[in-house]
Amino acid sequence: MRVTTTVAMLYPGHAAEDDYELIASVLVAAGTDVRLPVTITEIESDDHTVDAMAAVGEQHRLAEGLRRAQADQPASVMWACTSGSFVYGLDGARRQVADVAALAGLPASSTSLAFVEACHHLGLSRVAIAATYPDPLASRFIGFLGDGGIEVVSLRANDIGTASEAGILDGDGLFDMIAAADHPDAEALLIPDTALHTAMWITGLEEKFAKPVLTANQVTAWQGLRLAGINSFIPELGTLFTR
Repeated sequence: MRVTTTVAMLYPGHAAEDDYELIASVLVAAGTDVRLPVTITEIESDDHTVDAMAAVGEQHRLAEGLRRAQADQPASVMWACTSGSFVYGLDGARRQVADVAALAGLPASSTSLAFVEACHHLGLSRVAIAATYPDPLASRFIGFLGDGGIEVVSLRANDIGTASEAGILDGDGLFDMIAAADHPDAEALLIPDTALHTAMWITGLEEKFAKPVLTANQVTAWQGLRLAGINSFIPELGTLFTR
């Protein structure tokens, strides 16, 4: 009898949550029997500001989302939000998911921490960032990664004001945004916004820029699967899923 492994995704508001359905479909087609159900957590604002994103990541919002997500009987839990975790700093992000793990009685992590883990997994120490956020928020991610031992050699802050706006960016806009951020010293390109649709373009991006591309929803799924004890070889999901 096959057992389906479920990774719960706590996701703030609505933007690109359907990326997880696409990622799950690729995994299932490759023979990995998983589900990545999304539970929408409460937000008051999806503005890309430091204060708004700190509010998005408040513990009572995550706890309420977790209560609903537990109906899916997950094996692990991911806080599928980048800015709502890195805005607290590396230590704060770790405390944030430690609280979620304690409430759930399950392993838990977040998108920001998944980026750090993914970089270490691939042996990356220098990266470029193509951020949807305005600079005051995007710059926080530089310090977060630096505390995790990862140097940012280039940052492109694209001043997209809300998660909703990021969610409607098309493939051409995504490729242009990354091209503007790329740097010859960068070993990989990071795209840190779970509100941005990226799953369908990862392999095309890696072919164009000839280096690993790590996107928010991709690393979130990868880390959640690892916490659930699943390591799958899925080239369609990028270099991260092949090593």
